[in-house]
Amino acid sequence: MTFEAPTKDMLFNIEHLSGLEELHTLPEYADVEMEDIAAVLTEFGRFCAEEIAPLNASGDHNPSTCEKGRVTMADGFHEAYQKFVEMQWQSLPHPTEFGGQGLPRSVGAAATEILNAANMSFALCPLLTDGAVEALLTAGTDEIKNTYLANLITGKWTGTMNLTEPQAGSDLALLRSRAERADDGSYHISGTKIFITYGEHDMAENTIHLVLARTPDAPAGVKGISLFLVPKYLVNPDGTPGTRNDITCQSIEHKLGIKASPTTVLEFSNAKGFLIGEENAGLNYMFRMMNAARYAVGLQGVAIGERAHQQALAFAQERVQSRPVDGTSRDAVTIINHPDVRRLLMRMRAVTEGGRAMATFTAGWQDLAHLAPTANARARATRISEFMTPLVKGFCTETAVETASNGVQVHGGMGFIEETGAAQHYRDARILPIYEGTTAIQANDLIGRKTLRDGGETARELAEMIVETEQALQEKSDTTRAIAARLGRAREDFLATVDYMLATAPANPNAAFGAGVPYLMLTGSLCAGWQLARSALIATDALETGEDTEFMQRKIETANFYAHHVLNETATLRDRIIHGADSLLNATL
Repeated sequence: MTFEAPTKDMLFNIEHLSGLEELHTLPEYADVEMEDIAAVLTEFGRFCAEEIAPLNASGDHNPSTCEKGRVTMADGFHEAYQKFVEMQWQSLPHPTEFGGQGLPRSVGAAATEILNAANMSFALCPLLTDGAVEALLTAGTDEIKNTYLANLITGKWTGTMNLTEPQAGSDLALLRSRAERADDGSYHISGTKIFITYGEHDMAENTIHLVLARTPDAPAGVKGISLFLVPKYLVNPDGTPGTRNDITCQSIEHKLGIKASPTTVLEFSNAKGFLIGEENAGLNYMFRMMNAARYAVGLQGVAIGERAHQQALAFAQERVQSRPVDGTSRDAVTIINHPDVRRLLMRMRAVTEGGRAMATFTAGWQDLAHLAPTANARARATRISEFMTPLVKGFCTETAVETASNGVQVHGGMGFIEETGAAQHYRDARILPIYEGTTAIQANDLIGRKTLRDGGETARELAEMIVETEQALQEKSDTTRAIAARLGRAREDFLATVDYMLATAPANPNAAFGAGVPYLMLTGSLCAGWQLARSALIATDALETGEDTEFMQRKIETANFYAHHVLNETATLRDRIIHGADSLLNATL
């Protein structure tokens, strides 16, 4: 089937959920108009549908290969990437100072989703480059920025993130890669890194590796980790790639999904590297890149959900099977007429649109965290955006697996057959709750850094904002009042679990953190439902003026379905969190 970017829904979210009105008060975005955003996303959607999406299945069937340390990309990837660079799509949300287009982060998020929905294996390369840009903007010297950022922002050069080692996965305290100081101020980097996405490929003229390593006198544990920039090709004084660095691709992994994306094993053998920031502070800098990547992986979840839903919907509109249960036809009908298929399709649509809305809301706060005019406003925006990041990553990726699975279910037996393509979405989605920090790691972050650290202040502030939405919903229609009731009960469930975490974690951390993933899923479901409820408010007002009635009616229907079929699951999650510790921790394994 043909992929179509959901630009109308994205534009609705950017205009109404991202805080665009407040962003327009900032000098950086004062001249950004919705017409310009619409033009950019419409053209990018066309580009991805025509140039990138057709490579998705073929790259899965005939993925990238590695021979003698050189990776050859799947057919068509190199040519498509050159077009991607020529049209400057990488540059959308990045600073104009280094050649970016300076658009709001919500626009960059929409573009990330479109590209990943078209072809997630292809999109992983620009995704990691965005993360490298974020890290260098945060901690790079002027010399580093001037040498590397312009080429990364155009996509002419690509970026990677090198954390994982054979003995050090999520536990970076076990990291062994070494960095020896050289006389010229650079460092000699040695060690083996695994699971490095696009660590070697033939699509760009240079690859800029950001590598965690230890200096000889570094303290033990995570406090002794430094961050280094290690280019595939050293850069000449004129800015062109020069001598190849001592980095070897040992192999690429053979994976369940995202097969066209080369996941490499890299060996650094006294490779020349340059310190980013201060020694022993590398993990702090890398967290900036990791948080950007985690948010982007959440967008990948929305993207896979969108692609799976589009394909399942098209199949259900064409597949004829069985008479309807209500007897309205004596002949077999298309399966979209069967109630359970409708349930599956509506759940796919609702959680996908909810995740997209939540991600757009978060992007607005990310912009304010960087650009708000006062320190207090930036601090508040930082708290909220950082609270939301593990929700976008954890909730949107877990629901992506569910949505892709439901897509297979809609196809029935044909979904289990590779030729339909439904299975690829399921296989590709499965990595999302794992890489860039598993769902449990996101949950630990949500509990420890985002709930306990400030005594639940940010959580309660979000709950107060939800109350305002509930009050507005009460004033509109019977449908919005029903949504408000469901939203209110979910908010109460959330506050009860916040209180539980604050009371339980100090004395019984196993009980609190054992309920971490349910806590994350409850909170994510609430926040996604909240943003859909906000959408229903806007759509209700738009209907009164006759604006795009079909689209606005669908927005209300989606929010209503979510409230009655997804949001009410918070009650079960609340019980699991508050009353489930004994049965979990006392069980014999």
